[in-house]
Amino acid sequence: MDDNELFSRIALNVRVERTIKRLTQAQLAELIDVHEKYIGKIEAGKQNITVKTLNKLANALNIDVCRLLEEKN
Repeated sequence: MDDNELFSRIALNVRVERTIKRLTQAQLAELIDVHEKYIGKIEAGKQNITVKTLNKLANALNIDVCRLLEEKN
């Protein structure tokens, strides 16, 4: 898997999980202490995030970090 595929997978999973939790990008950003534009870049697959940020996202969404890396069918 190349980087772009990984970024796209994380992007989709963050967007899906955020939507399920009925959070806006701004609300999720506030929960992990980043700007909402940063969440937008993550969800667009245009942001390379750290493992620390990935873990913060998972915690804020109340899911296991592995769910953000899973391939959706």
